[in-house]
Amino acid sequence: MRLHLLFILLLIVPLLTGCEAIKKGYKDVTAALDPDAPRPKSEIVVPTGENHLAAGVSQYEEGNYAQAQRLLQSSLAEGLPSRATRARAHKYLAFIYCVTDRTAQCREEFNNALAVDPKFTLTAAESGHPGWGPVFRNVSGGR
Repeated sequence: MRLHLLFILLLIVPLLTGCEAIKKGYKDVTAALDPDAPRPKSEIVVPTGENHLAAGVSQYEEGNYAQAQRLLQSSLAEGLPSRATRARAHKYLAFIYCVTDRTAQCREEFNNALAVDPKFTLTAAESGHPGWGPVFRNVSGGR
């Protein structure tokens, strides 16, 4: 007898729990259909220069140079908050131009980076790169 009662309780408990879930689901559905119910404000993501810069660097690192170039140029057009971030955008554009054998544009972007931020320099690893290292050293006077 106790075993039967325990068995019945084990069957009823999940059903009662399910009832709460069904009630909640019902409330969610009816609220969604209610035209007067308050709606959560959806966030509108406005692309910024910083977003484009981050996406451009990411695309560059994945080897998608054309997409990276567009995003980096957009970051500069949208506006970047500091000299360092503007110089960084120019640096990655220079890298793209150098690895795609457009040395004149590479040189121009390094000049742009230095014009925006006179303290701009490459890391030791970057300056040792055979593609853009010599171009940067030439533009920067050997830095």
